[in-house]
Amino acid sequence: MGRYINYVLKKINNNRNNMIPDFDQYLSEFIDNAIKEDVGDGDHSSLSCIPAEAIDRAQLICKEEGIIAGIDVAKKVFLRLDPTTKFEQFIEDGTAVKKGDIAFKVELHTQKLLLAERLVLNIMQHMSGIATTTNKYVKLIDGLHTRLLDTRKTTPGMRLLDKLAVKIGGGVNHRIGLFDMIMLKDNHVDFAGGIVEAIERAQKYLKDTNRDLKIELEVRSMEELEIALQHGGVDRVMLDNFDIPTTRKAVERIAGTVETESSGGITIDTLRAYAETGVDYISVGALTHHVASLDMSLKAIN
Repeated sequence: MGRYINYVLKKINNNRNNMIPDFDQYLSEFIDNAIKEDVGDGDHSSLSCIPAEAIDRAQLICKEEGIIAGIDVAKKVFLRLDPTTKFEQFIEDGTAVKKGDIAFKVELHTQKLLLAERLVLNIMQHMSGIATTTNKYVKLIDGLHTRLLDTRKTTPGMRLLDKLAVKIGGGVNHRIGLFDMIMLKDNHVDFAGGIVEAIERAQKYLKDTNRDLKIELEVRSMEELEIALQHGGVDRVMLDNFDIPTTRKAVERIAGTVETESSGGITIDTLRAYAETGVDYISVGALTHHVASLDMSLKAIN
């Protein structure tokens, strides 16, 4: 997770006016907000029957096959709630697990353990679902040049965790947010008055604000692609909703002069065929947008 955190921080620090905190601060605030949302004026279930001084143990049990993710985050949740937590880890994030595998054992004050239980499960089930889905897609393009990208179709408030899960599953993060890349999509182009106008305004903006950001342009046809290539000034072209033959034609026309990305309507059944066109990247919103959580439970150790 350390390399990912450094990557995120580098992205964030490139934007001088960005208000996103560093990862540790982000995670602490995320945990605090989640607990506040859940607890209100008190966890009366635990307060009513569990002594404040009680300490107990529990273990995280996997209940189905998949790629586990979020163990490092879970540890931070427990430590955030109880600094005296003892955490014994048996599996690393990114490991393929099967039903019955135990990821970790934890010991802490029982009231805090019960407070953390649902938050830990929500995070780990969600992140593991993303990592598992990502891994399935990544395996389909194994051995090819193409890399798999996520999108901004993430859970509000959990974007960094969603994108961390994609990395754990073997995928590659696209931009973290609106601040670390200029992406000129169809509406930007239309509202700006055309491809050339949008590119030139973006270049002027970067110069005027002294920012070093890549420019990606979405094109909807070979005609728009030709305009973009003739004008220049972009680092990557997104081929939006191109079919496979047209994608191959576009990649041949671009001939490595800019990065290429396919997006829109690409499914798990068509993914490899798109990758075989030679496109550099394929972005798939389904990695984070349509994901089934991986089943697991946190059970007391008697």
